[in-house]
Amino acid sequence: MSVFVDTGTFLAYRNQKDRYHEIALKLFREALKGKYGQIYTSDYVYDEALTLALTRTNNIAVAMDMAEVILSPRIKMIFIDPQLLERSTNTFRQYSGRNLSFTDAVSIEIMNELDIEKYLGFDSHFNGIFEQVSQEKND
Repeated sequence: MSVFVDTGTFLAYRNQKDRYHEIALKLFREALKGKYGQIYTSDYVYDEALTLALTRTNNIAVAMDMAEVILSPRIKMIFIDPQLLERSTNTFRQYSGRNLSFTDAVSIEIMNELDIEKYLGFDSHFNGIFEQVSQEKND
C-alpha cells in the first residue's frame, strides 16, 4: 500500500488557519507512522507548495518550513522525466473538463506508474480517479 500527498495537504498540515488543518494534521501524522505505506510526492508538488507558501505569507521562513516537511526522509519524491512529462501532458488534455492543474496531471501519472492506491488531498476533481484518504471514514 502507498499514498500520494498533494500540495493542499502539505499546506493545510502546516497552516493552523486552513479549513482542512485538523484533518490534514491527523492524516499526515498517520501517514508518517506508516498507516498508508510508502508516502510519495513529486518535485512539482514541492515547487507548488513552496511557491504557494511564500506567496500567501510573503515569508521565506514559512516556505522553508514547507521544504523541510516535504523533504522528510519518510517521503519519497518522484522527479519528472521526459516520458512522464509527455504522459502528463496527455492526461492534462484528457481531463480538461475537471479543472486539473498540470501538477495534478503529473500526480495522476505518477500514481498510475507506481500503482499508488491512495491520494491524500482535498481536491474534489480527483473524485473517481483515485481513492482519497481524506474522504474515508476516520475514527
